[in-house]
Amino acid sequence: MMEGATRRYALAMIGATAGSAALYSAMKAIHHVQPSSYKGPIKLDGDPKGAKVLVLGAGLAGMVAALELRSAGYTVEVLEYREKAGGRCWTLRGGDTYTEMGGATQQVAFEGDNYINPGPWRIPYDHYGVLDYCQRLGVQLEPFIQQNHNAYLHNSKAFGGKPQRFKHIATDYRGQTSELLAKAVDQNRLDDMLTPDDREALIESLRATGALDDTNSYKAGDLTSRYRGFGKPPGAGFGGAPSASDPISLSEILKSGMWNRLADADLLDHQMPMFQPVGGMDMIAQAFAREVGDLIRYNSKVVSLQQDDNGVQVAYEDTRTGEKRTTEADWCVCTVPFSILGQMDHDLSPELTAAVNDVYYRGSAKWGLEFKRRFWEEDDRIYGGISYTDLPIEMISYPSGGLFTKGPAVLLGGYTWDDAQAFEFNAMQPEERIKWALEFGSHIHPQYLEEYKTGVSVVWHKVPWVLGCFGIWRNKETHYANAVKIDNRVVCAGEHVSYLGAWMEGAIESSLDAIGRLHDKVING
Repeated sequence: MMEGATRRYALAMIGATAGSAALYSAMKAIHHVQPSSYKGPIKLDGDPKGAKVLVLGAGLAGMVAALELRSAGYTVEVLEYREKAGGRCWTLRGGDTYTEMGGATQQVAFEGDNYINPGPWRIPYDHYGVLDYCQRLGVQLEPFIQQNHNAYLHNSKAFGGKPQRFKHIATDYRGQTSELLAKAVDQNRLDDMLTPDDREALIESLRATGALDDTNSYKAGDLTSRYRGFGKPPGAGFGGAPSASDPISLSEILKSGMWNRLADADLLDHQMPMFQPVGGMDMIAQAFAREVGDLIRYNSKVVSLQQDDNGVQVAYEDTRTGEKRTTEADWCVCTVPFSILGQMDHDLSPELTAAVNDVYYRGSAKWGLEFKRRFWEEDDRIYGGISYTDLPIEMISYPSGGLFTKGPAVLLGGYTWDDAQAFEFNAMQPEERIKWALEFGSHIHPQYLEEYKTGVSVVWHKVPWVLGCFGIWRNKETHYANAVKIDNRVVCAGEHVSYLGAWMEGAIESSLDAIGRLHDKVING
C-alpha cells in the first residue's frame, strides 16, 4: 500500500475507533489543520498624505479598518446602516427593541443583566486577532463552556424519546469501539499496518482511553463507572459503597445516531478553552465604538457605490428622515455583506460583481428564553455547555456566566443550521417561533413550560442589515480571488472574504489583509 494511502487509512481507523480527539491530533501532526494566521498588530508604515478612506459598514471588519487607518494618518469616514455599531456582533438585553423584515417588532423583557447573543456567541482560544483586540481595548473575557459531560444528547426516536447524558453515550461509544479495535489487533488483523511494538503500545493506549479491563473488554464495573458514572454513587456510612452502572450497548448508540454529536467539541474551532465577553458579545463592538464612534455616521443606508480613476462616490439615505446624501473619498473599504451589496446600484468590475453574486447567505434561527430560575442547574446539575437534539431547535446552550446565581436566567433555546428548518421558522411570527421552541425544549427539560418567563427570537434571513447568517461560496475556487483583490478604488472585507467564514476572526483578518494591501497601493502606487 502506498505511503499516502496507508496514512489516510490509518487516520480513518483512528477516527472511527479511538475518537475524533485522537484523529485531530494525528491530522495536526501532518499539517491538515491550522489555527488563525493572525501575527499581531498591523504596521502601516509611510505617510498617506491625508488620503480619505470611506468605510462602508461599522461591523468588526469596518471598525478595525477605521481604527487602524486613522492611526496610520488617513482621513476616515464610516457609514453604518444601523443605529449602533457591531453588525452581527450583537446582543439583545432587557429594554431593547428589534424589528425584523416584514415589520414584526419584539420588545425584549429580560430582567437585570440577562442577555442573548443572536450572532457570535463564543470565541475559540486560537482566534488570536479577536483576543488581541479584546486585550487592547479592555474587553473582559470569561470562559465559555462548550462541552459539558452532564448535558444531554437527545433523539426523539431513540430510548423512548428520553434524553441521555452526554457522558454515558460518549464513554460507552469510546469504550466499545476501543474494545473492537483491541480485538482486531489481538486477532492480527492490523499486522500489515503495525509493528509488534506498535501493537503492544496501541493495546495499552486503548485500555487506558477506552476503560478496558485486562482482557480488553468494556463491561460494567468499577473501572467503566469511573468514567460514565456509578449506578449508585459512592457515599459514606454503612450504605456508602457504590454500585456499577450498566453501559448502553453499541448497537443502541449506533441506531440512535447520537454519536454524530460526540466530536463537536473536538473541532478545531470548538476546542476548549473558549471565551465570551462578560456581559454580552457586543462588549467588543462597544469597545471599538468608543475608539472610532466619532467617525461613524449611523442610520445611513448606502444605496449607490460608484468609482472612477480618481475616487469613489457614495449615495446614502438617512433611515430616520429619508434625506438623501452623498459623500466622496479617495478609496473605499466595503464591508457590506454581499447579500446587501448585490442589491445596490454600483459600477464594480464584472469580475467582482460575479464574485458578489456567487455568495449566498445561510439561514439560521436563534432563541433567547428567560426562565424564572436556573432549573437546569438546580434540578439537572448542568452548569454551562450544550445539549443536542434531533428536534428542529437542534441544541440548547446553557449560560456559562452567572453560575449558581438565583432569579431569572436566559439560555439559548435553539440554534438551527438546517436550511429547511430555518425557512420554516422564517415563515413564522415571533410568538409562534417561541411557542415551538418551548414545545421542542420541553422534550429535554419538562420544566420548560412551567418555568418560562419571556423570550425573543431572531431568524437571520429576516435581519435587515445582512439578510442571512453568514456567507457561503458556491464556487470559491473561481471567484474568491476577485473578491479579495483591490477593484480600482474599492477593496472588500468581512467574514465572507476569508477562509474563516462565519467567525469574527475572519472579519478581523480580512479587514487587516485588505487595508494592508490598500495602504501599500496608496504609498507605492
